[in-house]
Amino acid sequence: MKEISDIIKAYETAKKNLKKAALATVVKVEGSSYRRPGARMLVTDDGELIGAVSGGCLEGDALKKALLAIHQQTNKLVTYDTSVEDESDFGVQLGCNGIVHILFEFIHFDNAENPVELLKKTAEKREDAVVLCLFSVNRMQKQPGTLVFYRNNLSKLSETFSEFKEELQSVLINKRTLVKDIIFKNEEFSALYDFIPAAVSLVIAGAGNDVKPLVEMASILGWEVHVADGRHLHTTKERFPKADSVQIIFSENFAENFQIDEQTFFVLMTHNYRYDLEVLKQLLDKNARYIGVLGPKTKLERMFDDLENLGCIVTDDLKKKIYGPVGLDIGAETSEEIALSVVAEIKAVLEGKNGRSLKFKTEKIHEDRN
Repeated sequence: MKEISDIIKAYETAKKNLKKAALATVVKVEGSSYRRPGARMLVTDDGELIGAVSGGCLEGDALKKALLAIHQQTNKLVTYDTSVEDESDFGVQLGCNGIVHILFEFIHFDNAENPVELLKKTAEKREDAVVLCLFSVNRMQKQPGTLVFYRNNLSKLSETFSEFKEELQSVLINKRTLVKDIIFKNEEFSALYDFIPAAVSLVIAGAGNDVKPLVEMASILGWEVHVADGRHLHTTKERFPKADSVQIIFSENFAENFQIDEQTFFVLMTHNYRYDLEVLKQLLDKNARYIGVLGPKTKLERMFDDLENLGCIVTDDLKKKIYGPVGLDIGAETSEEIALSVVAEIKAVLEGKNGRSLKFKTEKIHEDRN
């Protein structure tokens, strides 16, 4: 979501300053590539690049193609073959060994349904969404581009695009971006159904100095970050400028102050056992994806015992989403290292991964989306 957020901010700035712009989107990948379908980059007519469509090997030429799309005020499909081993060809620096199809869309700022305006709708609510983009790998054919925003069954689709509703709903349910060939208006196209998950919300119970690097790292990833503690002197916006909210909250009222859903992650690190215990108690019946508890395993075991003595039922299923000690085992000692291990663990849980080294992975790094 950070990439989309950055693109939206740059779009608003370009619009205000009367600049012209184009949106570059990776719409299809064959083989290996640094970025996957759905990666985006906004290009303004003065050469500013926001976002990325590769690891850097394609951006130079992509800038030229985007400027051409801006000049011609049209959509263009460009195919990059990074599997060619000639040093003069794209991708040799990274050895990507894949074919990348990128769609360049000229942005009509006066069109309320232009590609970035549709992306803006995904950021209006913390809910999953799908954006539909139609294109053709035949560069001589017309390139319809980004056409549809879909959030749920209540989303309104014009009659023109009603035939896509079943697939849009399927992508929303499966939470997986999909690229497939279709027939639309008696013509052959490819469709990118780009699944865009709701923004991650990280709620940190605690306002000590060790929270600062965790806020910084989570902010870099584009997560919503909320800091809460009962201590007035520690819990200030000045101490956590990158946090989306900083609240003074007493433990007995903690959970009621946050929207909690499956994209909500908690880390309890107040260094106050009673405060953390009360917060954990309130979270037991909530559908948060992850609850991390800072401290040794004996602390968490004691918390479970105390909760049971209070009459709380801590089932095995509940324990599966409670992580203590919090973080991946990377040998972390300093607050910065601990923050790194925590963010990495949350990302692994978010993606359903185990956090192991990629060198031991026998299958592809990324799942195929085609």
